[in-house]
Amino acid sequence: MSAASQAGKCPVASHRIADSMREDILAGRLSPGERIRQEDVASKMGASRLPVREALRMLESEGLVELRANSGAWVSRLDLQDCDLIYRVRERIEPLALEASLPRLTSREHRKLTETQCEIEVTEDVDRFLVLDRDLHLLAYSGCQILELNTMVARYWNTTQHYRRAYAHLVGSGRKWVANAEHRLLIDAVIRRDVVEAERYLVGHIRRTRVELSKHPELFDIVRRGAR
Repeated sequence: MSAASQAGKCPVASHRIADSMREDILAGRLSPGERIRQEDVASKMGASRLPVREALRMLESEGLVELRANSGAWVSRLDLQDCDLIYRVRERIEPLALEASLPRLTSREHRKLTETQCEIEVTEDVDRFLVLDRDLHLLAYSGCQILELNTMVARYWNTTQHYRRAYAHLVGSGRKWVANAEHRLLIDAVIRRDVVEAERYLVGHIRRTRVELSKHPELFDIVRRGAR
């Protein structure tokens, strides 16, 4: 195969590998702090190391992977202080994304938000809840056309995913009603295009999660041990 042919195939392979690894990380099959060996990924995906390296760089830009000089690639990991800071940033940037998005959302998005929340309320599967919860929030921001802001929002959702999962498994369905009530208030304000109310409910929702996580520092040890 010529060098030009290899170069043409590399971006396709890199995206395929990045998609697979992203799914494994967000689903918890790869844990924070776990080392990613390029040769293992290349063997599993039937690819050379070049597209694997490109895929890892993509995932690093998304906040999912940490690349260390002379050490290799690792699944990104947070401590309680890092996580708290990220949630404080989220309390500020996600309302901006919502404000930019809200006027552009149509009745189709409004209907999908309501349908997603209905599914959240009936599911008993924690991992399914996490997927739907993410879908609901990102759908609410989907009208935002500020690329830098969208990139930041997605990155911070990525980096905190493992800790939301650990918390959700810890508390089970006992506190689910709180999130459901907050979601319903948020959706109602979005449908009414009430930016002030929507931002207020969103900030409170994110802040409550931050405070709840701060009460369970053991979660960060549990997640860390999962990588061993």
